[in-house]
Amino acid sequence: MKIINGILLISFGALLVYASLGLPNRGDVDAVMHREKSPIGSQGASSYYIRNADKDANTPNMVTVILADYRGYDTLGEETVILTAGLICFLILRRKKNKS
Repeated sequence: MKIINGILLISFGALLVYASLGLPNRGDVDAVMHREKSPIGSQGASSYYIRNADKDANTPNMVTVILADYRGYDTLGEETVILTAGLICFLILRRKKNKS
């Protein structure tokens, strides 16, 4: 069983390394995510957020606008996952009182 676990661990690690080879270099200004226009020709999302955050939400804090307005459902999903993980940890680690 330990051999199978080791093989699975090494395989997963190799898959992660292989997948990371396709990422752009850190700080690469020519990376796709830093382009003004996306490959399909429309304006990139980050450029839209920067230009229109104050106008769309009437809020001066751009981070708040992006997390609460533009990506609200995504943020809610992340918070739900964190809450669920916290509840599971609480239920697993709580101490039960003996009734004797």
